[in-house]
Amino acid sequence: MKTFFEHQALARRNTKVMVLLFVLAVIAVVAAVDLTLGVAYQWTFEEVVPQDLLVLGALATAGVILVVSLFNIAKLAAGGVAVAEMVGARRVSPDTADALERRLRNVVEEMAIASGVRVPEVYVMDDERGINAFAAGWDVSGAVVAVTRGTLETLTRDELQGVVAHEFSHILNGDMRLNLRMIGVLAGILFIASIGEFVMRNARGGSDSKGVVPFLLAGLALFLIGYVGLFFGRLIKSAVAREREFLADASSVQFTRNPDGIAGALDQIRLSSAGTLIDNRYAEEMSHMFFGAGVKVWLGGMFDTHPPLEARIRRVHPTFQLEDYREKRRVAAPAAAPEGAEEYATAVPPAGRRHVDIGAAWGRTPEQSAALVGSLDAGKVNYAANLIASLPEALREALREPGGASAAMVALLLAPNEQALAQQLEALKAGGLGSMAGLARAAQVHTRGLSLAYHLPVIDLGLAALKAAPPQVKKELIAGLEAVVKADRRVSLHEFVILSLVRDQLAPAAKTAENRKISDLKTEAATVLALVARAGTRADATGPRDAALQAATRAGASIMGISEDVSVTLNLDSADASLQALRALAPMQKGLLVKGLFAAVTADGTIRVAEAGLMRLVGAVLDCPLPPLLESVDPATLAA
Repeated sequence: MKTFFEHQALARRNTKVMVLLFVLAVIAVVAAVDLTLGVAYQWTFEEVVPQDLLVLGALATAGVILVVSLFNIAKLAAGGVAVAEMVGARRVSPDTADALERRLRNVVEEMAIASGVRVPEVYVMDDERGINAFAAGWDVSGAVVAVTRGTLETLTRDELQGVVAHEFSHILNGDMRLNLRMIGVLAGILFIASIGEFVMRNARGGSDSKGVVPFLLAGLALFLIGYVGLFFGRLIKSAVAREREFLADASSVQFTRNPDGIAGALDQIRLSSAGTLIDNRYAEEMSHMFFGAGVKVWLGGMFDTHPPLEARIRRVHPTFQLEDYREKRRVAAPAAAPEGAEEYATAVPPAGRRHVDIGAAWGRTPEQSAALVGSLDAGKVNYAANLIASLPEALREALREPGGASAAMVALLLAPNEQALAQQLEALKAGGLGSMAGLARAAQVHTRGLSLAYHLPVIDLGLAALKAAPPQVKKELIAGLEAVVKADRRVSLHEFVILSLVRDQLAPAAKTAENRKISDLKTEAATVLALVARAGTRADATGPRDAALQAATRAGASIMGISEDVSVTLNLDSADASLQALRALAPMQKGLLVKGLFAAVTADGTIRVAEAGLMRLVGAVLDCPLPPLLESVDPATLAA
């Protein structure tokens, strides 16, 4: 099975192939347009076609296709949010009172925390009665998950979880970037058909019947040429999409360990009068992105973007007993969740107050450790549900709205020591954030006893509420975190990584091409390695050249292919710059970096809760989602 980094690298190669196919399609369309122009010219003037006309036609056609494609890609610069808004989907607020929407958010939150992905924005297509869904975004951190109203109202929780797990496979396998670019490519090719339709419509209104004929023929030709482009576009989409859908279905079973969930959802599509059809003007452009076929196509089979339902069910659940399942489903609880129900998968008692940094023997090689990036299974989903359910209820409620989320995230970094705490609160007030100081002090009642294993889930739940908040709210949170972190003039690695993660999510820097090598960024890789190695060195270390620290640094540097003696400067600015620079690594190089960091952290053969939490946070900043690493440890004991 391919790793997260291999899937990401493959998706980028597929993007290059798509660009090549796009260029070939443009050449074919340009040739067809020139042929049409030539025929029309000779029909009208009965002369040899001027070379300049063909050149002008070729340049104009290629230019129009390119401009329209680039325009549509630029229009989707905001990623998944832009796609959701394009189809008229409505954002589901974290504090929604709708029971079905609450259940959807819970399923998405569990899946996100279990995989280490930032909690995606959740949308509902209210006007769509069919059963369908999609995931969209330029990267893992910026994904959205959207479902139709028919999906919410028809499916049980297990079936909904199967569909969401299917979409998470697309998020983790790097399919989304290719999908968005394909929307732009198809828009450019299809635009030729739109021009042809425009020409025919206007030509029909002319008074000179003889003069109109060439325009009608030219318009018809352009219309057909555009749909010839669409013909090849659908052919490309179907060839790529079908295998990805089979993979996503199989991943859904792996993620949930419940083949009845995805098979039952597919069976409900067979029973639904609306099926999976999408009644939206963008259904054609987005047909390759949906959970099920969004449009009907002629010559079904050759141009289908999705395999037949029977084939999908057979692949994921060869022993699926249709009648038995339907009867069991009929007598089970209704699809709708009870009003106000949290409906997390499992629950444990709320966490206690005393922090205990326990750990466990690791038993994995650096290669096996790095392979955990982007992985997901049912055990981790259940563990994530336990983590969420064991948070104090008041804290969970606070995390659903921007003000409470900001206060809780600042409270995570407030010191238990009263003197240091006073300095932090004073720093907030000095920065004009007195109100935040009071709210964070109150929220500390709920966050003080939480183990580090809870910090990333709390941040992720809070970010879900904050991403749609006004810019001023985001700026104030970042300023508040900076004030708290710098109040005692000493910044711990844990504080620094949390600040970097929140800043990156709420005030992201411009995206850079991910094509660099570690050999190009030796100093930056060495800086992050030194930080992680120092954090993983036990408290009884005697100094910077302690044997354990040297062993950890040597282990990581050897895998990364850099010298362990690279001179680095360890401070807040250099660490932040290094992490941001390393985001530009090519996928397989990023995998090598993570492998080296794991080698350093686990050089002693064990991993503590603090080290596991640190690795997950670093992975989050690098857009390398890591699932919970100590899921065998009962979360109730982490702060017991």
